[in-house]
Order: sequence, then C-alpha cells, then structure tokens
Amino acid sequence: MQELGDFPDDDLKVEQVEKECRTVRHSVPDDGLELDSHVRDCVKSYIQPWLLVSRRCQGDGWSAYSEREGLHKLLRKQTFESDVEPDNTHKLVKSPTLEGLSNDSCRTLTSSDFNLRCLTPDQRVEGLLAFSSHEELDRINQEARYGNRHPELFALYPPADEEDAVEIRPIPDCPKEHTGDRILVRCQAIKFEIDIEPMFATLALYDLKEKKKISENFYFDLNSEHLKNVLKPHTPHVDQSTLARSAIFSITYPSPDIYLVIKIEKVLQQGEIGDCADPYMTLRECDSLKNKDKLEKLRGQAETFCHRLGRYRMPFAWATVNIMEVISTATMERDVTDSDSLKGGKSSSIDRRPQFPRRNSERYNTIDDQFCNVSAFKPATITISTIFKQEGDRLSDEDLLKFLSEIKKTSTPQRRVKTISGSIKLDMSPIHDTPLACLSTELIPLIPVAEKNIRPIKEVLEFPSSEVYVPHNIYRNLLYVYPQRLNFVNRLTSARNISIKMQFMSGEDPTCSLPVIFGKSSGPEFLKEVYTAVTYHNKSPDFYEEVKLALPARLTERHHLLFTFYHISCQQKQNQSGSCETLIGYSWLPIVNNDRLQTGQFCLPILLERLPVNYSLHTPEKLPPQAPPVKWMESHKGIFNLELQAVSSVHTQDNHLERFFTLCHALEGGATFPLRVREEKIPENKLEHELKLSIISLSSSGLEPLVLFLHLVLDKLFTLIMQPMVIAGQTANLAQIAFESVVSIVNSLHNSQELIRDQQGRNSLLATYLYWVFRLPDPPRDMQNADSGSVPSAESRYSTMGRATAATVGSMLLHSRIRSSSNPDIPAPHTSAEDAEVKSILYAQGHNNPGSRMSTVVDLNNHQNSTGSTRPSNRKQFHEELALQMVVSTGVCRENAYKYAWFFFELLVKSMAQHVSYLEGDSVPRRGRFSDRFKDDITTIVSVVTAEIGTILVKQHKEVEQAEKVNISLAFFLYDLLSLMDRGFVFQLVKNYCNQMSAKSVSMPTLISMRLEFLRILCSHEHYLNLSLFFSSPGSAPASPCPSISSQTSSSCSFQEQQRILGLFELCQEFKQQHYLTGLLLTELSAALDMESEGGKVQRKAINAISSLLCSHDLDNRCIKPEVRAKVAALYLSLVGIIIDSTNYLDFTVSDTRGGKNKTGGTEDDLENVPPINQSVAMAIAGNPFNTLGRNALVSMASMQGKSIATLAADTSRHLLACFLWVMKNADRSLIQRWTVDMPQSQLNKLLELLTICVSCFEYGGKQSSDRVSTQALQKSQQAKLQLEEALLGGMGARGEMMKRVGGIDRTMGHRENLRWRKDLTQWRQTNDKQDKTKAELDQEAVISGNLATEANLIVLDLLETIVQAVPLAECKDSVVGGVLRVLLHSLTCNQSSTFLSHTFSTLRALVVKFGDLMFEEEAEQCADLCQKVLQYCSSPVDENRSQACATLYLIMRYSYSNASNFSRVKMQVTMSLASLVGKSSDFQEEYLRRSLRTILAYAEEDTEMQNTQLPSQVDELLRNLNSILSDTVKMREFQEDPEMLMDLMYRIAKGYQTSPDLRLTWLQNMAEKHNNRKCYTESAMCLVHAAALVAEYLSMLEDHKYLPIGSVTFQNISTNVLEESAVSDDILSPDEDGVCSGRYFTETGLVGLLEQAAELFSNGCLFEAVNEVYKIIIPVLEAHRNFRKLSSTHDKLKRAFDNIILKGHKRMFGTYFRVGFYGAKFGDLDEREFIYKEPGITHLPEISHRLENFYSQCFGEEALVMIKDSTPVDRKQLNPSKAYIQITFVEPFFDDYEMKDRLTNFEKNFNLRRFMYTTPFTKSGRPRGELYEQYKRKTILTTMHAFPYIKTRINVIQKEEFDLTPIEVAIEDMQKKTRELAVATHREQPDAKMLQMLLQGSVGATVNQGPLEVAQVFLNEIPADPKLFRHHNKLRLCFKEFIMRCGEAVEKNKHLITLDQKEYQQELKKNYNRLRENLRPMLERKIPELYKPIIRPRLENRDSFKRLSFRRAQEENS
Repeated sequence: MQELGDFPDDDLKVEQVEKECRTVRHSVPDDGLELDSHVRDCVKSYIQPWLLVSRRCQGDGWSAYSEREGLHKLLRKQTFESDVEPDNTHKLVKSPTLEGLSNDSCRTLTSSDFNLRCLTPDQRVEGLLAFSSHEELDRINQEARYGNRHPELFALYPPADEEDAVEIRPIPDCPKEHTGDRILVRCQAIKFEIDIEPMFATLALYDLKEKKKISENFYFDLNSEHLKNVLKPHTPHVDQSTLARSAIFSITYPSPDIYLVIKIEKVLQQGEIGDCADPYMTLRECDSLKNKDKLEKLRGQAETFCHRLGRYRMPFAWATVNIMEVISTATMERDVTDSDSLKGGKSSSIDRRPQFPRRNSERYNTIDDQFCNVSAFKPATITISTIFKQEGDRLSDEDLLKFLSEIKKTSTPQRRVKTISGSIKLDMSPIHDTPLACLSTELIPLIPVAEKNIRPIKEVLEFPSSEVYVPHNIYRNLLYVYPQRLNFVNRLTSARNISIKMQFMSGEDPTCSLPVIFGKSSGPEFLKEVYTAVTYHNKSPDFYEEVKLALPARLTERHHLLFTFYHISCQQKQNQSGSCETLIGYSWLPIVNNDRLQTGQFCLPILLERLPVNYSLHTPEKLPPQAPPVKWMESHKGIFNLELQAVSSVHTQDNHLERFFTLCHALEGGATFPLRVREEKIPENKLEHELKLSIISLSSSGLEPLVLFLHLVLDKLFTLIMQPMVIAGQTANLAQIAFESVVSIVNSLHNSQELIRDQQGRNSLLATYLYWVFRLPDPPRDMQNADSGSVPSAESRYSTMGRATAATVGSMLLHSRIRSSSNPDIPAPHTSAEDAEVKSILYAQGHNNPGSRMSTVVDLNNHQNSTGSTRPSNRKQFHEELALQMVVSTGVCRENAYKYAWFFFELLVKSMAQHVSYLEGDSVPRRGRFSDRFKDDITTIVSVVTAEIGTILVKQHKEVEQAEKVNISLAFFLYDLLSLMDRGFVFQLVKNYCNQMSAKSVSMPTLISMRLEFLRILCSHEHYLNLSLFFSSPGSAPASPCPSISSQTSSSCSFQEQQRILGLFELCQEFKQQHYLTGLLLTELSAALDMESEGGKVQRKAINAISSLLCSHDLDNRCIKPEVRAKVAALYLSLVGIIIDSTNYLDFTVSDTRGGKNKTGGTEDDLENVPPINQSVAMAIAGNPFNTLGRNALVSMASMQGKSIATLAADTSRHLLACFLWVMKNADRSLIQRWTVDMPQSQLNKLLELLTICVSCFEYGGKQSSDRVSTQALQKSQQAKLQLEEALLGGMGARGEMMKRVGGIDRTMGHRENLRWRKDLTQWRQTNDKQDKTKAELDQEAVISGNLATEANLIVLDLLETIVQAVPLAECKDSVVGGVLRVLLHSLTCNQSSTFLSHTFSTLRALVVKFGDLMFEEEAEQCADLCQKVLQYCSSPVDENRSQACATLYLIMRYSYSNASNFSRVKMQVTMSLASLVGKSSDFQEEYLRRSLRTILAYAEEDTEMQNTQLPSQVDELLRNLNSILSDTVKMREFQEDPEMLMDLMYRIAKGYQTSPDLRLTWLQNMAEKHNNRKCYTESAMCLVHAAALVAEYLSMLEDHKYLPIGSVTFQNISTNVLEESAVSDDILSPDEDGVCSGRYFTETGLVGLLEQAAELFSNGCLFEAVNEVYKIIIPVLEAHRNFRKLSSTHDKLKRAFDNIILKGHKRMFGTYFRVGFYGAKFGDLDEREFIYKEPGITHLPEISHRLENFYSQCFGEEALVMIKDSTPVDRKQLNPSKAYIQITFVEPFFDDYEMKDRLTNFEKNFNLRRFMYTTPFTKSGRPRGELYEQYKRKTILTTMHAFPYIKTRINVIQKEEFDLTPIEVAIEDMQKKTRELAVATHREQPDAKMLQMLLQGSVGATVNQGPLEVAQVFLNEIPADPKLFRHHNKLRLCFKEFIMRCGEAVEKNKHLITLDQKEYQQELKKNYNRLRENLRPMLERKIPELYKPIIRPRLENRDSFKRLSFRRAQEENS
C-alpha cells in the first residue's frame, strides 16, 4: 500500500494569488486623501490578491490526458497490412486474349507452368522446432509477448465522452475588467483641397439601432509642425499622451448599424460655417498666380485668427463610415481565401469570453444570425471621400442620428447637405493582444510598455449599448459632462457668438478650480478649464462637446461644476485692445446632493453679474434670497440644458445599494448619529431596524448595479453573518436576515435570463466569486460603546445564539422554527405536517430500511456535551454559523438555500479550508478540527438535501434536471469533505445518502442515474484508491501465486479454495463491506446493466463512470509498479463477472464481413455496400471462414429469445470492454488462471465469446478513420448484424421476433443509436471530421489507435494463452481448445498489426504442437478456416507476416502428416482455401504467395527429422497444385479491368475442375461473389443454382431420398443451362475417397443454404418468378427436416415475391441485349467472334459503346481501335489488318409465333432467351437509306450457345439466319406499328395528353415528311402490275383503314383532354385529320377486284383485261 503514498497531512492548500493587472500600476485614488470607508472598501477589493483553495495532489491521474499530446512520439508505429501501399503502379493492362486458355478444359491439377524452385525463399522463422518441452515453448512465447508492451492501456484509448464527466468541476474564469471586441483605428490622413490652417478631429462610435453614442470621444489632429507653431501662444505645453493618432475601440454588442463618426473643427474665425468652408469648395492647390495670391491671403487671415482666437473652436465638417460593413466585407474576403463560410469563420466572441452576460438576451440572438465576426476580420484601409459641411443649426446628437438614418436609407443625407471635397484615410484591424505604448482610458500606461518614446495608442472607453453584467474589477471614477443647448432667444443682448467655460471647483475661490479635465489633442493631459465651440451668430446654439473629468475619490458638498457664459467677439474693434470675451453670466451644479453623486439631465437658470457667497452649497434653482438681490436671466427660468453621466466603480447610482453600504459603514464605527441617509435622518436606536430593512431590500435593487457591486455586497453580507453587532449597547444579531438576503440574491441571479450558467447549472458570477474572491470575513472588531463600559465576553456573546446541545439539533431546531436566533426561550410552535415529514426523515435514519442496500444505525442519543471541540472556541466560526443558518432556515429561504445548495456547499468548503489552514499551526488532529455540533449540522444538511432530491423526483417530474444538479453538488460537497473532515464521518454520510436514495418510490433508472453520478464524483477523489484499499482486510488479498500450475492437479485445489477464487470475481457482500465505494459503484453498474432504460442512457452513465475511474488509475503516477497495479486490479475483479454476464448486451460493431482482406478501405466502406451476408449457409452450419463471430456468440444470440436485449450503443460497449481488458491486463496472472480452471463450462464459453467481441471491437480502423467508432461503421454493423441473424435463423432472429412484438423492426433498430450518435457528430466535430484534420494529426492518431488495437488484442491473446495453459488441469479440454481456436481465427479475420500477428502465429503453432491430433480430428471445420487464414497471410505484402504464416502452414502440414490419416484432408482444405482466395480477392498478390510456397518447400527440405518420410514429396506435390491454381490467377489479373473477359476466364477455370467438385463449387462461388459485387444479381444467383445442382448430383449418388432433387434434372425449370452439371458421374468420382466432397456444402443443409442464397439474389434482381421455382426445391427438404421455423419464413418470402410480381409486374426492367462483334488479329482468339452481351435494364447503345471503346483503346492505343458505327455485315477484306474493330448492335429477344402463346408475361419474354434479332435498312444501290419505294430491310436472327440469364453476362453466338423485307412490307410494318401506338395511347387508363398529341402530330400533321400520306401515295396510288404484290397492296390498304379509324378516335379523345388555351390547336388537328381522310379516301376505297369474288358480276367491260380470279385462287397463287 505504501506505493500509493499515505494521505498527505492535508489535501487542500489555501494560497493567495496576486491579481494580474493590465496597467503598469493599479488604478487607485491619489495618495494623501483620507478616503471614506466605502471608497476604501471598494479600492481594497479591487487590489487585494485572489484567495484560492487548491488540491495538493490533484492531477495524479487527471492531467494525464493532456500529456496524450506527446504520446505518439514515444510509441512504436505498428505495421498494418491495410496501411501498406501495394506497389502495383507499374501494372499495365495487357491485351485480353484467351489463347492460353483455349483448350485446357482437360488439364490436370499438376501441370505447373511456373517453376517454383527458381525463386528464393523468404527468411525462415528461427528455432521453429527447437524446444524441449511444451512448458518451454509456452515460456519462450510468453517472454516474447510480454516484451515491449505499452504499460497503460487507457493512455491509448480515446478519452470518453465529456458529456458524462460530471466529476470535472469547471474552474470559473478569473474575473477581469470587461472589454468587448476590440478594434484598432489608426488615422492616416485628413486631406482637403487646400491646406491653410490647423484642423482638429474627434472620433466616436454611434449605434444607430439603439440611437446611442457608444464610446467616449477620441481627439486627434494631423497638423504639421508649422501649423502647430501658429497656436503655440495658446498651448502652454504638449504632453506625450495627447499626441495619439490611434485608438482602440471596444464593441460589446455588435450590430449592423454602428457608425464611426469623425467631426472636424477649426479655429474660430469671423463668418458663418458656410462662408468659412467656401474656399475649401472652390479653390484648388494649383500653380496659377491668381490662386496663389488668394491662398496667401487666406493663410494670412487664418494666422491672424489663430493668434487672436486660438483657444476657441468652431464646427467645420463631419464624415462617417459604417464600420460593420467594413468588417463584414473584410470578413467575407477572408472567408473566401480561407475557404470557410461566413459562419464558419466564427470563433464567436462568446466562446472567447465565457463570462459574457449576454447569452440568453434577445439582442444577441438576433445579431448572431446575420452578423459577421468582429474579432476576426482582415485589417482594412478605409478612405472616406464624402465629407459633409456642418450645419450651424443642426449640431446636436439627435440631428446627427437623423442624418445617419437618412444615410443608411439612401447613402446621402436627404436635405441637401453641402459636401466639402477632401478625403479621410483610416486603418482598421482587430486586436487580441494589447500593442506597445497603450494608455488606458485613465491615461495609465498598459503592459507591455514601450522602451523608447513612441506615439501612444489610446483605449477608448465604451458606453455599451445595453447592460453588461460583469462585476467591477478596477477603480474607475469618471464623470462626463454634456452641455446640450442654450436658449437666449428672448434676450435682447448682443450675445451671439456664445462659448461656455467649464471648470470643476473644490471651493468658491477662483483658484480652487481642479486640473481634472482631460485635455484634447496636442496639449496638456489635464486642464483646469475648457471652452465649448462657437456657432457664429447663433443666439440659441446646440453643443456637441463631451467633457471628461476624473472625479476626486473624496467628494464634499463644496465640489461643483462652474459654467461661465461669454460672448466672443471675432473682429477686433478699434477702440478695444484687450480680451475678446464679454461676460454674459454664470451657472453651477453641485456634484454631490445628499451624499449622492448627481447624474442625469439638468436645466439650469443663468445668473447675471457676480456670484454670491456660499452659492455652491445650493443648486441654482433653490438659491436662497440674497442680501443685495441677484439678477437672473429670463426671470430665473431654466435655459441651459446639460447632461451628466458617471462611469464609476465607487458610486453605485442605485438607492438600495447606497443605503445598504451607508448603514453598514455606520456600524463599522466612526459615524455620528443621527445618521443622514438621503433625505432622512436615522437615530441610533433605529439603526438596527433600518439596516434590516436595507438588507431585505437589497435583492430588489437593479440587476446591473447589483452585479457590478456583487463582490462587495456579498462580502458585506458575510461580515454581517459573522459579526454580532453592538448597537446602542444592545447586541443585534443580523445573521439570519443577512443569510436570507444572500439566499435571495443567489436566487435572483440564477433566475435572471441575462446571466449565463456553466454546464452544472451554476451561475457563473457566483462561481467566480466563490473560487477567486471569497475569503473569511475579518474577525469582528470589538466595538467599545460609550454607554456600556464592559465588552461582552466571547463566551457570553456565543450564548446569545441560543444553541442547544448537539443531539437536539435534529429535533428541537426542526420543531421550533426559531425566528429570532438570539432568544432561546421562545416556545416551539405546534409542529406542522412538513415538520413531521422532516422529523420522520431524521429518525428513519436510525432504523433499518428494508429497501436499502446497507443497514445503518445512527445513534442519535450520544450527546457529547457542549463544545465538543478540542479547545474552547472563543470566536464564532463562519462555517459553523453558515451551517446553523442552513439548518434553521425556513420557508422560501430554506427552499432556495437547498435548491442552490451548490453555492452554500462551496462556501462552507472554502471557509472550512481557511479555518483548517489557520489551525495548521496548532497541529490539531483531523477528528478535532470541527466541533460535534457542526458535524451534526452537516449530517442534517446532507440528509435534508437528499430528502429534497427525493421529493423533487417523486413530485415534480419536470424538475429532474434540477434534482440532478443538486445531487451533483451534494456529491462534490462530500468529495471536498473527504479532504477536510474525518473520513469515517464522511463515509457515514455516504451511507445515509445511499439508504435514503434507495427508499424512494421513483423510477429505477432515474435513481440509479442519480446514485451513479454521485458515486462517480466521489470516486474521482484523488485518494480514492487509498480509501478503497486501506479498508481491505488481508483476508481478501489473492493467495500467493502457485509455483507451476501444470505441476498441480486440479484436485489439489480444495473445494473451498475453488469457491473462494470464483467468489473474487463475483460481487459479494464481503467485498462491499471491505471496499466500500468500489462496491457501491459496481453494484450500481450491475443494476444499470439489467435495466431497460430509454436509449441506454443509464447504462452509458454507469459504464462511463467505471471507465473514467479505471482510466484515472491507469494514468496515475502512483500506480506505475506492476504489483500496485495488480492490487488495484484486484479491486475490480468482480467487474469481470458483471461484464461476462452482460455479454448479451454488447454491440458487436464488427468492421466488415471480410472475405479477403479488404485493403482498399475506401469504397467498400460505403453503407450501400454492405454485402448480403454471403455465407448464410455457413452460418447455418456455423464456423465459416469469414464468420465474424464465434459460434458461441451466435448460438447465445439465438438462445436468448427469452430476454429482450437492450443492446448498448457501440461506443459504450467499447468503454465497457476497455475496462474488462484493463483488469485482465493488470490482474495477477496465476489468479486468473486458477479462475479459468475452476470456471464452469458455460461460463467459460461466455468468456470466450466476450473475447471474440473484444477483438472485433478494438479492430484497427485504418489511417483514415479516427479513433471514434464512426456512425457509418455503426449503421453498417447493425445492417450486418441483422443480416447475420437472418442468415443464421433463416429469417427473423429471436431478436427480430422480439422487436416485431415491440413494434416494428426498423424503428427500434437504427433509431435509438442514431439519436445517440447525432450528438456525437455535433459535439465531437473535432475528432470526427476528417476534413478538419491535418495529415500529421491523422498520422498521430493512426499511430495511437494502431497501438491500442495491438495492445487490446495482445491482452486477449494473453488471456487465451492463460486459458489454454490451464487445459491440462481442466476436465473438458477438447471444447476449450476448440473455443480458443475459434477466437484466434476470428482475430485473424480482423485488421491486425504485425506485432500481434507474430505472437498469434506463435500461439497457433503451440496449439498445433500441443493439441494437433485433437484439432485435426475434432475441429475439422476450424482447421479448414485455419488453412484459409494462414494462406491469406502467406500472400501478405508485409514480410514478417508472411514468414510467420509460412512457418505455421508448414507446421500444420507436418503435424497433420505425422497424424497419419489427416494429411489428405489438409491438402484438400489448403487447395480449396487457395481457390477461394484467388477468386474472391481482387487485390491478391500472387508473387508474394509464390514466394511463400517456395519458403514452405524450403522448410520441408530442411526438416531433417522428416527426410526419410513421404512428407517432402507430398508437400512438393501439394505446392505444385497450388502453383498451378496461381497461374490461373495471373491470367485473371490481366483481365481485372474487363469484367466479361474475367468471367469467361473464371468460367473456364471452373470448367477445368469438372472432375473436382469441391473446387468447381469454390469457383462457382467465386463467380457468384464477383457478379454480386458488380450488382449482377441474376447471374450471381445462377452461379449458386449451378453450385446447388452440383451438390444435388453428389447427394443423389450417396443416398436416394424422395425429398431430394434427382441431380441437376430437377433444376431445369429454373434454367435449362443447369444440365451441364450432370457431367459428374460415378466413374470420375467415388464419394468415399478421403478429402473429396468433404466441404460443408456437400450436405443437405448446404444445399438448402445455397438455394436460399440464390432465391435472395433472384429477388434482388427482381426475378420473383424464379424465386418460386427455387423454393419448390427447398420446401420438400425443409419438410423432411421438420424445420417449421424455416418453412414459415420461406412462405413469408414466397408471399413477398408474389406480392412483388403483382406490384411491380410491368415496371420491371430486365436487361438490354447487344450484339458485339470483334474483328482484327489484335483480338487474338476473339477475332471474328460474335457475342450477345446482357447489360442492365436501361442501357443505351452509346453507354456500352463508350465502355468497350475506353477499355480496348487502353489495351491497343486509341489509334488502333475503330468502332464500326452501322450494323451492315463486315467485310474482312476492307479492314486494316493492323487495327482492331468492334461492331455493336442493339438486339431484341426474338420469338416465333408459336412461342408467343406460352410467353405471356413480361418475365417470360425476358427469361430463358436464346434467339435475338436486329434489323438493318438497305437499298439496292448500296446506301442504307433511300426513298420509300426503294427502302428494304434485313432481319438477322442470332442464336446463342446458352440461354440468358446464365452464369456469365456474355454468351457466344452459334447460329445466324437472315431474311429481307421489300419496300411495301417495310411500309406495312411501319403502319402497323403506328396504328398500335395510337391505339395504346388512346385507350390508356390514365391518358397522357402530351404523348397522344405527339403521336397525332406525327400521323395527321400536314407537313410530316415521309408521313402516312406520302406512304399511301407511293404504294396505294396505282394498283401494282405484279400480281405477286396484290396481297401486300391489300394488306397495306387495310392497315390504312384501321390507321385512319384510330386517328379519328385519337382526335376525339384529345378533345376531352385539352385545356382551354389549346382550342385552336384542336381545331387545327381536326382540320388536318379531315384533309388526310379526304386525301386517302379514293385510295382506300379502290379494291383489287381479283382479290374479291364479286357477288354481282360487274358491268364494266372495259375492265376485262383483269383476270377474274376467285379469292381463294388468289390466295393459293400468292402463297
């Protein structure tokens, strides 16, 4: 235990941290002043250091995640095959010829066309057979496995979801002075056309939306030195700070209408503004003499005015720019370059400053949507060229805002404001770090300070457009004075050019004016007086000045503002020599009124003449009558308007706050009574009452002032809670009222919509206060009072509290809701019902709750007397007082105190921590730190809070979130108490909590979830391990490891011992007592796993809690040593039991149902490509080579119908499995071994199943995928899983049945997890989006996840080895070996690293060595899989994997040989494995496999022991066979790009194996797989039907069952082609030969499986009729097997097939056929061959043409390939021998008339097709097309070798017939077609007007070329001379008759379909139709008389030239 370190003496340390200050020095009032106490407190609170309580050990395991950054540098990069890039860049597409294959259908398997011996073998594995005993072999393997492992599993594991990480308490941001988004504006130039006098500029921001000025003024000028000199006489000196030309503006609430306004002034001169601006509009700086003179004259004038009136200014011009537009365009440009969207660029200001108070406020939301980002735009330069002249009568801010809103609408002010030509140039950029040489708004230099004297930058104070809720943090005391307007209109004086002089006076003497006015540009920093600008000849001027004053810290009633009004005479009169000022009058404003700073709007009267004495004590309105009466302007009316605004962190400007502070300070002494507060006077005896009132009314003060002074207010209230006040000799106890006030403030801050909270619902302002600011109130000062000479002693002062002894706290306090805590004698009122409930809660603790998990007995009667503390406490402790107040509070106060318990808990903890740190000097033992009554109070509080949570849960379901928050804060409280108080006491509290929380009548999931979060927080305590392990008794430690397990026999383990070991892995009572917290947590976990909660939320919580806990142990520096880890892991052994029991809930997120290794990683991961699990058969038989789960997993899934499974989401399962692996990695090896030996078989199977799932779950996902399980994989795994069950159980799995019952299979599946995942996708963008990551990051992630996969799999491997090594001790070894082998094979299926593979192959070899006979006999199927896997790795591009695989394969051969009977079976298995590998895997690398074969040969040759046996020659023969199979592969490789050619080749290979059914079957399956990948489902199905026929042939040879098909004959109905399979006859094949037809398919189940798969594929290919035929063969077999479940699902599928026929009958597109002819020697054996190609449903000629052209032009080069465009016969003589020609023609299925009788449906016309037809138009002259009378047509009919659909998509043409049609026959065919189309269009059920009109247009349209009329005129005009044509002529005439009839119907029909606007069109059609009918009539009525035997002999002698033949004869002749 020592390694974990004892508990340090104290966990918490209290430290002071100096405040970070932005300025060089703290902003404080000037020295030397005696400050009043309020200002003193403010200043003190602004500069005192922060007080923090921090944990000493925090971070042993917690900071470790941050160290993950550098982790990838320390890790080995694991090699994964999937990451190895195959080097096949040089591969050329070879010309596709079949020459090599033309006649090898009869070849034998031994012919090898590639000599293996000329290759060099790979490196052999050292010491393959060098071991003396099995034990030594195991030892060697184990040492290798344990070398170079990563000690911490969790360091590799991606951190869990932060959402559940309740134990992370966010540290609140350090309080800072508030700033908005900061923008630096640098003024570059102000240029006018002429430059003759100095100009002065002012910048300020205005928010048009809020109609408000939002910054103070910034003054600057850009005057040249020469112009400045002109003003020298008026500027005494120039301070550096006034030379600034750059300003930093701050914007808290960006809005689209923020305007930067620049006002320009010049020195006062004679004349209106317009006159003075005139030269600027008319003159230019140019060289003409006239101009020069004018300018010189003007310069002279200007200089004169400057000398005389240099101190006065006049308004001149102004300009503005919408800075938000500038920012948004700058942002947009930035976005375009950085390619993220406008929103994407947002690192929103809110993210940067979490203390921003504006989260929920309406304003912000609206801005957010449309607004660009103020903190990140590109620096921009703005040039303003529109400068407006100031209008003398419109100078005020209201006028300015009107102008701005006009500009916003029309971009110019409406009333024609004159503009002055010129330009202003500004630079704007965002600011994050303060630049050098900045000055704060008080002109204190900011850090960083500039070394040399550079031009300063000023910070401009913001006046935010709406409230900002950030407490004051620095001393600031500024006053802004805004003179607004004067009204002298009625006064008949000469006063016209008026200026006001302003001064801030501290007395009435003229010398008392203080230098506190901030100066403007290029002058002194502070001035004593300022003058307003003059508007020429205006008697009622507006002013726009802003005068900024630094207020003195101490204000007296003598301080006032003095205004002196002057008339300024601009022109010097002759007789006047002196001043240009003429006095008009005075006005003044006292700054303080009743101790309160004056702010707001004022309207003052003006006093003429002199000022009376003591005027400043009164306001001008209320000046008392003076002795010589004074004279007022306009009879004392107010005529001067002004406004004052203060920005002060001293003056609260809120009545309630001011009153409270004043009264508090009165208490602190030094006040004289009666006390003056505002208008009232308070005598001393009323003070207590008034103070209480002011405390109560605190929470009704405005939110903004309350927040601004929050720190001070809370400090004062806490002082009041602590200080018993002696007022007028009475001890007043304000504690209760002060506490209630704190509660109500806390409540109102939490309820305010304007303030933000953190994720645990804590108000950020309060959290910040507690963390940084709160410190224990100073101990009360003993106040001597004049009346009472003696000070009450501490003890007596304490007793006024009326505390009873500890035991009665519970009862008495709760009975008597003590109102006045200072009087113990008030009798208790009658207990109310509520009291009774609380009482019952308190007493219930003492009894044994039946529902609770632990019984507790709390003895409430152990009164330890009075103090109970180790030393008499002589002063009231804050934490005791606070706890007492919480206990005795009542009503609303109590409710809120517990609702926001977090605040009071943290307050208690911080004050306790300070208390403890005071005690530290006296080394008080832990138990004695706190008095017993305090402990009782804490017990009560915890109990009440728990009861509160319960009440919320029972009564208000809506408030669950609230309950969760209270619960979390309670947990943190106990967590903190563990560091402060006696731990036994805290555990007792935890126990009480658990009891109370289990007795509630609340839904289980909610309770578990509550308890989980609670425990999760407690367990995150840094001493959790000590707490858990210290209490463990030595009895529970695992027994010492036994020497060597194999040397013991299992009987030597006594039964008790065996039970004890098994017991360690179960969660038992004893464990719970010894490891209290761990026991609780694990109990919750197992309860949660059994729950069926909504969406697995509770399970997720429980699992995340455990995994984060283990993670913290894993990364804890104290747990580095293995023995410590083993101890820690022993704590969690019972977790293993829980996990094994919950296997059923895990999600098998299996990455891919892998056939070959899927190395591409790209396309195959699409969701659409989830293959229909092709091995369904195998599943039914179980144990297929690519089966992704062990058989147990499947069986257990099947057997679990009883229980509805709420599977866990994939990532949650992964966390749980990570925990399992961690325990297994760190637990004591021998202990685990004993456990697996003693385990019952069923449990062991479960364990193996769990390992299988672990392997799948931690599979490496490849570089691209990040280490989270992606959604895609998840959905994919679900699909795969569903299909898996379908395959396994022939239809619906048990789970499916369950879900059907629950309500619809699809709903319950994807839906739940998707919800869970959607969150991940948003929240984890940073880890989940590939595009967001750099390549380096992805590589690092790949390194880490590669190591994780390796480590996880190695842990599984260790465990498997442990199990296998224990086999000799177990009874049932065969099944164990089988199970282990199954898991190993599964792990080989997954994507593994070379490290893992080399160890796995070692383990496999050890298995072969130790249990070879058992494996080859019992586990034949597994062996087949093993061969398959090992062979697969023999073709690996990674050398190491290959050499390991070769060694393993050789060992398998060697041991199976020495096991006599089995070598032939292994031979067969290897051969089949290779065939199936070669066929399925597209990127299979045969050169590697060749080299591996050579290596195996080398092993055989070098194996000395076996030289005298047959083995080497047997191996040699086997390898030659394999090599020949490889040669086929090489050929296949050439045709990779040409699917038809590839299929031909595979077809031939399969044909070549006609004599070896196993291999033929394998190749047919390979073909099926290839077709399926190309989505040729029908062909794929046909391959399987052929395979099934093959199996049927074999079965019918073995046994003769009625229900089995009689060989392939039975399959004729499905396809006539199947008869090929009957070639397998007895003479070739004797079924008894060993190793032949031993495959799992050659069984009845295998047959059914193949057919079922075929049916599935037919159904995919929409050939539903074929589905029926297939099932006709299956059903008898199923009936014979009495397999009713399958029968039911089969009929279900049949029903679906028939439904589909009804539904989709005519809409199905079967296939399109093309004739493709190849001509040219380049094609090799394809030359002059013709094929029919079957293409998907709607394929156009250009598509297939394009495909073939692309492919073959790659083979031969583009110039060598010619596509023949027509379909005329190809003449070889005319072709260029050096080119290749392809001719493609569209063909249609052709049927004779008799066939049409049978082929009625659409399906029948598209199935079993062997004849196809195409037509070629020609004329005798050789052109393809000509006039109607010379147009012939040739019909060509082609017959193919097999019927479509077949097992390939192109079939040879074997026969060709042609016949020609004469022009009139062509015409007849055309007319019949037209008539048919019209008839169809007219009689459709839903007529299509467009279609009908199109056909009509083509039939009756007037201008149709070669239309019906022309046809009639050509063929029907004359009766043909040749009697042979009579029949055709007549037939055509009848066609026309029907045609004209159909046209009539169509025109009628159209009449009903047309819309109103088509009326004319219809008439036109009708007209055309009538004209056509008239034109045709004579021709249609003229019959050929010879064809009709007349009834009456015609009297037309002139027609005798016709032979009169009977109708019959004509017929005979014609035929």
